[in-house]
Amino acid sequence: MDAPTSRRKLALLFFCTAMPMGMWNVPLANIYAAYGREHLVPWVLATTAVAAFISPLFVGALADQKMSPTLLLRWLALATGLALTLSCTALAYGWNDGLVLVCAQIQALVATPVWSITSSIVFSQLQTPTKQFGPLRACATFGWMAGCWIVSFVLHADASLVAGYTAAGLWMLVMGLSWMLPMIQPGDIQGKRSFRQILGLDALDLLKNRDHRVVFITAALYSIPLAAFYPYTARHLKDLGVENVSAVISLAQTTEVLTMLLLAGVLARFRLKWVFMSGIAICVLRYAFNAQDTRTWIMIGTTLHGFAFTLYFITTQIYLEERIDRKWRVRAQALLYLLMSGVGNLIGYLGGGWWHASCTQAGITDWTRFWLGESALTACVCLFFVFAYRGIRAAK
Repeated sequence: MDAPTSRRKLALLFFCTAMPMGMWNVPLANIYAAYGREHLVPWVLATTAVAAFISPLFVGALADQKMSPTLLLRWLALATGLALTLSCTALAYGWNDGLVLVCAQIQALVATPVWSITSSIVFSQLQTPTKQFGPLRACATFGWMAGCWIVSFVLHADASLVAGYTAAGLWMLVMGLSWMLPMIQPGDIQGKRSFRQILGLDALDLLKNRDHRVVFITAALYSIPLAAFYPYTARHLKDLGVENVSAVISLAQTTEVLTMLLLAGVLARFRLKWVFMSGIAICVLRYAFNAQDTRTWIMIGTTLHGFAFTLYFITTQIYLEERIDRKWRVRAQALLYLLMSGVGNLIGYLGGGWWHASCTQAGITDWTRFWLGESALTACVCLFFVFAYRGIRAAK
């Protein structure tokens, strides 16, 4: 398989993996509300966080030490499609809240490791991640946007389970694509593994390095306010009478694509610390714009999401690939996902639900207060990173 063909396949993998994610995750809050389960939204979102404590490190350890990441992706994609179908069916037939949450948790357990496994597969095929990863990762953003556009403009399903059932079908496509990929061998094959290694807990050893620790902790802290973006921007836009909410929110991905395409040049010209910090600082500004409580300002703030997300989290993925031993590749990405989607999102989803409720009286949300609170929290994260991170130059 020559290099150009390999890159096309990797780009297609990213595109097709992200499309069903955007198709389901963006309209999720409105879909649950449409089926009378709005009160479950914070808890459904929290199932992803709970799953992030369990499955990514376990699956990451398997991929590093026992089983090909390609094979793992194949079965995870199949399981995710089936589990999403089950979740949609639970809503469609009016199952009780407990069963709906159980279905959501099963879905989260199998879906949560998919992204870190996919990223590790792509990284394993790259010779210069700093230059090559950004453009490839942009294809995932295009996939996410395509999923949102299909939901809004083709399916007209911004509050319909049609979005979920379609996303479930697309996971079968991801499964099929896995046969196009090389059967990558684990990088740290071990015959007999300790219980700690089986669970992937040895990845916590990466936190012994100060800069690694700060980058990981900041990822968790930053994910707390970032968790408010998709569910509450969608609700805010709906309150303002905006139709095609999923398509409007896809504005966030336009700058995400641009930033990924330019990321190699940015990393070559600026210190890593300032790249990280810029992403968090832009998020402070983005939420302040949302607090203006008008369609125009929310659209401007939404557009800034691409900078806020990419400059920190995609840079972090590249940082891990370049500064951590290759045999730890999948576990490092899995630990990042655990701290983002586990620690950060669990606090962010439940805390965001509490904060939204406290900003809502008689069914009317004080969106200015809500977004200013998220902006202030993000500013605190930015200050923590500025004072805690040293970088290679400071260490010398």
